[in-house]
Amino acid sequence: MNKLQDIHSPAELKQVPADEIPALCGEIREFLIDSVSKTGGHFASNLGAVELAVAIDRVYDPERDRIIYDVGHQAYVHKLLTGRRDRFPTLRKFGGLSGFPKPAESPCDAFITGHASTSVSAALGMARARTIQGDDYDVCAVIGDGSMTGGLAYEAIADAGQSGEPIVVILNDNAMSISQSVGGMARILSQMRTKPAYFKFKRVYRKTIGRIGPLYRGIHKVKEWVKSRALPGNIFDDMGFYYLGPINGHDEHTLEQAICYARELRIPVLLHVITVKGKGYEYAERWPDRYHGVSGFDPLTGIVPGETRDFSSVAGDTLCELAEQDPSITTITAAMLDGTGLKAFSERYPDRFFDVGICEEHAVTMAAGMAKQGLKPVFCVYSSFLQRGFDMLIHDVALAKAHVVFAVDRAGLVGADGETHHGVFDVNYLCAVPGMKVLCPASFAELREMLAVAVQELDGPVAVRYPRGGEGDYRGRAGAPSVVHTQGNDLTIICYGTMLDSVMRAQGLLVERGISCEVIRLTRLDAPDWDTILPSLQKTKRLLAVEETADAGCVGSRILAACGERGIVLSAARCLNLGQGIVPQGTVEQLRALYALDGNGIAYAALSMLDRL
Repeated sequence: MNKLQDIHSPAELKQVPADEIPALCGEIREFLIDSVSKTGGHFASNLGAVELAVAIDRVYDPERDRIIYDVGHQAYVHKLLTGRRDRFPTLRKFGGLSGFPKPAESPCDAFITGHASTSVSAALGMARARTIQGDDYDVCAVIGDGSMTGGLAYEAIADAGQSGEPIVVILNDNAMSISQSVGGMARILSQMRTKPAYFKFKRVYRKTIGRIGPLYRGIHKVKEWVKSRALPGNIFDDMGFYYLGPINGHDEHTLEQAICYARELRIPVLLHVITVKGKGYEYAERWPDRYHGVSGFDPLTGIVPGETRDFSSVAGDTLCELAEQDPSITTITAAMLDGTGLKAFSERYPDRFFDVGICEEHAVTMAAGMAKQGLKPVFCVYSSFLQRGFDMLIHDVALAKAHVVFAVDRAGLVGADGETHHGVFDVNYLCAVPGMKVLCPASFAELREMLAVAVQELDGPVAVRYPRGGEGDYRGRAGAPSVVHTQGNDLTIICYGTMLDSVMRAQGLLVERGISCEVIRLTRLDAPDWDTILPSLQKTKRLLAVEETADAGCVGSRILAACGERGIVLSAARCLNLGQGIVPQGTVEQLRALYALDGNGIAYAALSMLDRL
């Protein structure tokens, strides 16, 4: 039997007989193993959500109803069942199928997601819009226990519970986010239990006794009164939700019954589902964190390509070395232990390592509190996730002049995860924070040096931003706020970080055309080295600022403003960057070429400024 190949829409999924669904779920797992082993992607989370996604798409109408998958790590099955199976070979590739829900890709994707804890807020907004506009559709949010560590989820649940809006929140509980879930909520969820047969009884009870309105309401009030006094409190009940569960998330038939019952209640309902991350693939079940996100693997042996040295691992090793000499150094992560390179630190210094869950705002303010009491906290965080803590950066860190170090990982283009994960706004928002020093290494050696300086020598808030992956051709180190890599008279090219490699390739091409470029690389972005930059511009009269960042607040615009303030007249100037910063998925090389940030594109921009095309 091969049912999967016959399913091109939710309507066809609904026609599959109930007794054939378990076999269909097996086919879906086989498809995911084969497909993701080639393309890479979020793997273990999708294996764990197969039955859940099937049940949701059989109960709801994804084209009309609004189904929102929090983060989107578990949305592949939904994509597979809503007409996108043939596009899976293009998953996470340039111009291909997105690795996250994307409304522009399909009307079955209700909301773009990529960051955690947002689904209930979006779902409540849609439910309220439905009520105000008098529409008729259902709203369902699917959120994992990892996302439930984020404060935004509780703000939304508290509001939704009091709203009275018919909305179903499905809590997919696998005791994992990317790493093991942490915090009080993980303990609370582990203690909640209800028998699965309860749902069958409840539906029958509601359909029979429920027809006798006064009797049903009277019995329900008595039951709730007894429940409130005989059973321990339930956080979701207390916040206004009707709690159901937990139930086996791999029993598709029971899941359908439970979801149908939750929908029929027409009130805020939270359905607690227990799943196994990596379900159906031995290696992913055994090591769900290792198979959370993969670049590809051997499906027969489970062998994942070996890890190469990257900026994250260098940062982690450096912090271990610094902490050995300084007992006041602590590290913080927001559920990204392995991703930020802190695994070794957590093992060597467990008392000085803190995983706060998906709580970037809390992490920033907690670090400020640590700093004010004499510790030296280092918050290792992805650029796109630190965005969440912007208010705390200003209010809790900058105003207090707290010495907090931010190791800003994944700065710049990150590749296949696309627009929700590129770190292209941090130059703007970090440089806007009063007193923030922003350092930018171009090599492993510079990262080691800058982290040491940030922790041991500087004061106040400090950010060290570095890209995903390894270093390029440049392997040196610089102890100055800027480095002049080549002298020239025709044009000044200014860059920072690993953009240096592209700029130097462009410089080589320009030399072949007889053009003399002065290449200046900045190592500190909050206070550009005017003593080096301005004399160069007075000499060449032309500026080409090359940055892997959004245009708003880019360093190039600040250089142009400085020229205007000082009366330096340029004959030509251009800020070559990522425009608005909404950049699609693709390899970093493809995206740099798309935005003319590769060697050829930079050389072309220079030639056009010089009228030498």
